[in-house]
Amino acid sequence: MPFFYGWVMLPIIMVIQIATSPGQTFGISVFNPYLIDSLKLSQSELSGAYMLGTLLASLPMVLVGAAMDRYGPKRCLLIVVLLFGVACYVMSIVSGLFSLFIAFLLLRMLGQGAMGLLGINSLALWFNRNLGFASGIGSLAATLISSAIPALHLYLILNYGWQDAYGILGAGVWIVVLPLMLAFKNKPEDVGQLPDGRISHGVPEGDWNSQTAPPVTDSLTLQEALKTRAYWIMAGSTAVFSLVVTGMTFNTVQLFLDHGFTETDAAATFISAGIASAAARLGGGILADRIRLNVLLSISMGVTAVSIIAAILMSSPLEAHGYAVISGISRGVYLAVDATLWVRYFGRSHLGKIRGSLTTVGVAASSMGPFLMGYAHDALGNYDLVLWVFALALYAPLVLITLMATPPRRESP
Repeated sequence: MPFFYGWVMLPIIMVIQIATSPGQTFGISVFNPYLIDSLKLSQSELSGAYMLGTLLASLPMVLVGAAMDRYGPKRCLLIVVLLFGVACYVMSIVSGLFSLFIAFLLLRMLGQGAMGLLGINSLALWFNRNLGFASGIGSLAATLISSAIPALHLYLILNYGWQDAYGILGAGVWIVVLPLMLAFKNKPEDVGQLPDGRISHGVPEGDWNSQTAPPVTDSLTLQEALKTRAYWIMAGSTAVFSLVVTGMTFNTVQLFLDHGFTETDAAATFISAGIASAAARLGGGILADRIRLNVLLSISMGVTAVSIIAAILMSSPLEAHGYAVISGISRGVYLAVDATLWVRYFGRSHLGKIRGSLTTVGVAASSMGPFLMGYAHDALGNYDLVLWVFALALYAPLVLITLMATPPRRESP
């Protein structure tokens, strides 16, 4: 093949990530006021159904990762995409709290969980030394497009109603993604290539403590990864990131209404956040190829703490967009680290299981954020107290703790 097929895979994976939007918190959050009004729910009931559905959705992720390691991402993605379209249809026919819980379970398990996991792991199989740059490029376009998703969802709701809107989204996922699976390849070896398009003549895959992935023979199993300090620090960071970001995103509309803004104002800030996140993801990806990942991770923790405080204090449209920009930067840098660290620290051979276990942690933690914020709002009338706890009790300590997430070392035989 005269060119590296990874550059074909990159836009395919980008589209797959965008297609997870109906199951992502930023895509669901626009529907929340209409769900509350139509189904006669309280904030606590809505966020409680979301919490339980998301929590249960996290459980199969290790199995999804194991299936990817055994059967390859293409076969797994084909099944998941088909089921995800069905999940969107289920969401379109919910009529009460229990059926809403079932819909949340399916959307979170198949979209935010399985599709997201398989997509990002697939990219790590095609790129090694250039993984940060490649993930940054892919995320630049994906994030910019995804930032307009809340506005698209709002348009569909206003013109077709919230139930038909989800049916349209499910059909759209099938129409866009399924044809792309014809060009999807599992890994570079399937087309006679190596990661990054390298030739095979004596080029090592990377040494253990460099910024590149360890050789396949030195890849850690899940059991070995569980014994490393870096795994548990990243597990904690993943849990906090998922809890806080999902909670704030899920409650974005109500947060803005509390500060005197409108639903349209809230949707507009998604665009500001998306542009900032795309730029930060690209810049973070480039930096991830050049500086230590634990340092970059620590920076993202500090910026996130600042963004949460900005959300508490915002009182004007300029400050609201300032919060969105800072939030987007923090998320972009964090996701750049998350996209590169796992394969570089633990290798490719068992990447599905390792990342599947962390996806379980992330999805489970993401279930708690919306409920905590919803309960706090019902009890206190605002989100201020819980947001201060997020910034000072969770993120501030992680600024220092994440510096210790250095690459694991092989024990000598």
